[in-house]
Amino acid sequence: MPWSDEIAEKYDSWAETRSGQFALEQEKRLIQRLVSTWPRRRQKLLELGCGTGIFLEFFWEAGFDVSGIDSSRGMLARARKRLGHRVELHLGRAEDLPFEDNEFDFVAIITVLEFCEHPETVIKEAARVARKGMVIGFLNKHSLYYLTHGLNYPGARKSLLRQARWYSWLEMRKIIYKTLGPQKTCSRSVLPGSPLFWRDCAGLKYLHKILWPPFVGSFIGMRIDLIKTATIQTPLMIFGSEPAN
Repeated sequence: MPWSDEIAEKYDSWAETRSGQFALEQEKRLIQRLVSTWPRRRQKLLELGCGTGIFLEFFWEAGFDVSGIDSSRGMLARARKRLGHRVELHLGRAEDLPFEDNEFDFVAIITVLEFCEHPETVIKEAARVARKGMVIGFLNKHSLYYLTHGLNYPGARKSLLRQARWYSWLEMRKIIYKTLGPQKTCSRSVLPGSPLFWRDCAGLKYLHKILWPPFVGSFIGMRIDLIKTATIQTPLMIFGSEPAN
């Protein structure tokens, strides 16, 4: 799918809205918890389909040495403007990465597989260049969000999300196992219910503090451990609400 400058601008504009900021905060909180056992210092992390650099900046602030790759020059230009020389950026396709085997310690794939023609190839390439682990974030097909924003029913308003291929947790796990074989994984989700409830108000604070089982929320995060690493205590970043225990 071609990513135009107009799409890049719309994405950044959405990220600045109140609802966009709230949704991204919850997604980042989930990813942060999933990777909290990963070492950070002098650890190289590559984000596939890094887009305008929103999650690249998040991973950089978390302490990783970050690199990003995207097939859109417009997206990369915005990522460069956002991050300057704090990040290495590459133009290329996630299905055919221009990197050596095990060149990175970790790889992140955040809301990218939904727009890939061959997601298995992307996952295989990610595992090839990642030495220690991967984290994948994707939209949950078994959610109310899919019914309101992803389902392409007759007469539905055209949008980028309705062109995407959404996945259930079971479908994604099946793809992982088929592509990489049995792997140790950890999955959770955020943003349960309708987007109408995605607000930071008193009655909903507890709802959004919880990291839900992977089949509940609209956004699912999955960590894949490629090798066994010692568990470490990494300080969690501070978000609008404290992460659930």
